[in-house]
Amino acid sequence: MRLILNFKNFILFTSCFLALTKTSAQDKQFSIEGSFQGKNLFVRNPPQSDGFGFCVSKVLVNGEILPASIQNSNFEIDFSLFEIKKGEKVFVVLSHAEGCEPEFLNAEVLLPKSTFECVAIAAEKDGLVNWQTKAENGSLDFIVEQYRWGRWVEAGQVKGNGSNQLNKYTFQLSPHSGLNKVRVSQIDNSGEKRSSKEVSFQSTISKVKMAPAKVTDYLYFKANGKSVKTKFEVYDAFGNLLKLGYNEKVDCQNLVNGVYFVNFDNTTEKFIKIDQ
Repeated sequence: MRLILNFKNFILFTSCFLALTKTSAQDKQFSIEGSFQGKNLFVRNPPQSDGFGFCVSKVLVNGEILPASIQNSNFEIDFSLFEIKKGEKVFVVLSHAEGCEPEFLNAEVLLPKSTFECVAIAAEKDGLVNWQTKAENGSLDFIVEQYRWGRWVEAGQVKGNGSNQLNKYTFQLSPHSGLNKVRVSQIDNSGEKRSSKEVSFQSTISKVKMAPAKVTDYLYFKANGKSVKTKFEVYDAFGNLLKLGYNEKVDCQNLVNGVYFVNFDNTTEKFIKIDQ
């Protein structure tokens, strides 16, 4: 009799283990990553599709199981339970049942904020820009901006280190003739731009001229009688941007007849498109 009972218990245990393994194998995963900014993460936890229990079965934070109750329609992921410091990387994985989808209610709290302090910035006459920062709180791109055509224009981007320590960066931009003004900026999830102070340098680039004033096919850029490449933008009379690039000429063959404005070098001029 005891042998039969033990065998029945073994069969029951084996069936439960297989069922548990099957359920676990059916679990799906939903993840998010970022850096800890001092705020906790909240999760919307809907019921399972069969109505028994909640969707999320397990939460992992940087590979460790969340030691807190998650059997609620909404629950909090308290990062203090993992002794995560501000600015540290965070990777959260939700294991959940099939047929339901949990949701991170405030995913933006893991996005880095622009907190950099620019301790030094300089630009050489060939366009090489150097800057140093501290107090970065997560990696964000630095936007290198050049002032031309009456506004700040993006010249390129450099990935930020995100370190609280001293960070050093360089970027080679294409200077225009005359006085150049440069700065670096960041835009975080708030959408607001934070910028360094601007620095200036006098380039040795010769002033660029365009020709002809009446264009049938191509608009050309020259300096000292030689073709040169320059950054340009072409607008119609209503202010719509039609073309932009960096070249020694602009293909105007597909433009309709009329008046246009072209930004190039550090100036703006008008030209007229006509038929041949």
